[in-house]
Amino acid sequence: MHAFPRFLAAILLVTSMVAAVPAQQPGDARPAASGAAKRAVFAAGCFWCVEAAYEGTPGVLDVMSGFAGGTLANPSYEQVTAGGTGHYEVVQVTYDPARVSYARLLDIYWRNVDPFDGSGQFCDRGDSYRPAIFAGDAAERQQAEASKAALEKRLGKPFAVRVLAAVPFYPAEDYHQDYHVKNPLRYKFYSTSCGRAARLEQVWGKPAPAR
Repeated sequence: MHAFPRFLAAILLVTSMVAAVPAQQPGDARPAASGAAKRAVFAAGCFWCVEAAYEGTPGVLDVMSGFAGGTLANPSYEQVTAGGTGHYEVVQVTYDPARVSYARLLDIYWRNVDPFDGSGQFCDRGDSYRPAIFAGDAAERQQAEASKAALEKRLGKPFAVRVLAAVPFYPAEDYHQDYHVKNPLRYKFYSTSCGRAARLEQVWGKPAPAR
């Protein structure tokens, strides 16, 4: 069952929704800026918030909200959040490895997830909000596992975040993409009501001041 703040936010955005665009095939995404671009997939609860965390990072070319990890091809948002598909809400980050490292993407990920909560994130509960890192290859898995182990040692408690093998990615409907940009007031209402910032500060401390 989904948390009330998210349900209320969903009601508020009904009038601004547009018809969902046809789902793309697994692995499809917006065009990469160069042939050297790579993609990484992360789940940390509401994909609106994870998308906002990565956008604007130097070297990140595109961030797309979607679904991964389940059994249903081309799922809709309603199907995923209703449960039973096995999908996670995720973001697919397209990036230039010459400008930003996978290790940096992992740093951003950890700072934006409650690593101790394996049954949801913040006010959002249920399988679709579980946290996970989908590693694209053996090198990424090794980096993800190593960063997880180091942070578990630092915080003194096991993490609930799973490191999984890469699986097909299915883009979410168009109205979910860049939600924080298209609907800044509604996004702020949701994010604040969900208690995300407060919990992240409790786990990780205050963010470093901008330079």
